[in-house]
Amino acid sequence: MTKRNTPQRRHAVLALLGEQGEVSVDALAKRFSTSEVTIRKDLAELEKNGLLLRRYGGAVSMPQELIGDASQPVSPYKQAIARAAVGLIREHARIIIDSGSTTAAMIAELGFKPGLVVMTNSLNVAKALSDLEHEPVLLMTGGTWDPHSESFQGQVAEQVLRSYDFDQLFIGADGIDPQRGTTTFNELLGLSRVMAEVAREVIVMVEADKFGRRIPNLELPWSSVHTLITDERLSPEWRHQIQARGIKLMCVAA
Repeated sequence: MTKRNTPQRRHAVLALLGEQGEVSVDALAKRFSTSEVTIRKDLAELEKNGLLLRRYGGAVSMPQELIGDASQPVSPYKQAIARAAVGLIREHARIIIDSGSTTAAMIAELGFKPGLVVMTNSLNVAKALSDLEHEPVLLMTGGTWDPHSESFQGQVAEQVLRSYDFDQLFIGADGIDPQRGTTTFNELLGLSRVMAEVAREVIVMVEADKFGRRIPNLELPWSSVHTLITDERLSPEWRHQIQARGIKLMCVAA
C-alpha cells in the first residue's frame, strides 16, 4: 500500500485485531508489503487514539474493560456471576475487590452484608461502595495511578496490602489460559499477586467467552486460585480442565 493508503492499512490492522486478538509487527509488515518501521508508526498512532495496546513485537486489541464506556449496560452473565460471588461472602468478612467491570458488578449486592471491611485499588469501586446505604468499612491501597487499568498499582499499594490479612479476594481476568492460569492485558502484575498472597481464598470472576483468549501476561497461576465463577456457556471440556486442577468451579445461569 502507498502512503496515501495509510488509513486503509490501519483500518485493516484493526480488523485483524478484531479477528485474532493480537498481531505482530513482522506479520503485518509481510502482509502489507511494507517496512516494520512503518507498521510500528501505525501501531503507535492507533494506540494514541485508544484503539489498541502495543506490546513487545506487536499489539493486542483494546479490552472492553479498559474502554470504560459507561453507557454499556452490565451483561446478564456478569450480573449472575456477581450475585454468586456475593453469596460466598460471610457477614463481617474482610475482603478485597480488584478493579474491573465484573468485580464492580458486586457492589449493588454488598449493602445486604453487614459488617464488611473492603479493600480496593479502584476509585470506581470505592465511590460505589461509599454510595451504599449500609456502607462497609472502606480501605484503599493508594499507590501509583495506572490510567490503563484505572486503578492504583505499585510498591506503595503492595506495602499497604501486606499490612492486612483478608478472608477473600475477588478478581477478574482478561483471559483464561488452560495451562498457565488467569491472564491480563495489564503489564503491572505485582499488586494482583500480592492481593492473592494476603487473602485466604482467591475467587476469580470471568465470563465464559474469555476462556482460551490469547493474552501474553500471566496474572495468577492456577496454584493461587481457589474458586472460579463463570457462566453456563462454559464448554464441558473447559469445565473438566478447571476441575481437574482442584479448583472449585461455579457455572451460573444468566
